[in-house]
Amino acid sequence: MNRLAHDELADLRSEVLRVAANLIESIPRATQILLDQDLEGAEYQILADDEFDMRTMVLEERCIALMALHAPVASELRHAVTIMKMATDLERSADLVVNICKVSRRIHGHELDAKLRGLITRMGQQAQSLFKHSFEAYADLDLPVAKAVDDMDLFLDYLHKQFIQAIFESHSAGHIDLPIAVQMAITARFFERIGDHAVNCAHFVQFLITGELPPAGDHRRGGRGSLDQTPVGGITMPEPNVPESNMSEANPA
Repeated sequence: MNRLAHDELADLRSEVLRVAANLIESIPRATQILLDQDLEGAEYQILADDEFDMRTMVLEERCIALMALHAPVASELRHAVTIMKMATDLERSADLVVNICKVSRRIHGHELDAKLRGLITRMGQQAQSLFKHSFEAYADLDLPVAKAVDDMDLFLDYLHKQFIQAIFESHSAGHIDLPIAVQMAITARFFERIGDHAVNCAHFVQFLITGELPPAGDHRRGGRGSLDQTPVGGITMPEPNVPESNMSEANPA
């Protein structure tokens, strides 16, 4: 590619890192908004999503223009494709952050017990950590860190299952009504899907570095089955006997 195209690719790299930083900051903010049932904070976060959508759309358009006008090859082509794909996952994750904020509106005035609040906090922290490590791997072209994100996501999946179990227990004990329990189950799915998008980004970092994408579902085959007996923080994690939620990540009205 010519010098102009190289400069454009470098600028795209800087911009996707800035967009990712904004998302990484928004995850704990949305988590706290949910815990505090902060209606003003929820409104601010929801309105900010329009600008985020525009930034990711511009990133994709610029990547397409770069490929169309300058015909990059090899690593430069992989880099443009990687940025375009990660922009999509960033946009979808931002929508999930907005969804979490909307839940704070729906449950406003309903107190959550300490166990639910603790698990929400841990899911938010883990989801943020997944994206943080994915984009640190991208910034540093660090293949081991990119590969580690797969295994980190398994712990978020475990927290998701634990949260569903805790929702059933809280409802059975009469601490939360059924509509609130449903909203909490939806929220758990939002956090879990944020983690999945972070894994997608890490996979494209691996693609950028090696030229090969990991097989679809590879970390699931290698890790999910053994998670039940894996000690985490000194605690053996049993498989909760709870049906998986099959909820869409689509932005609810």
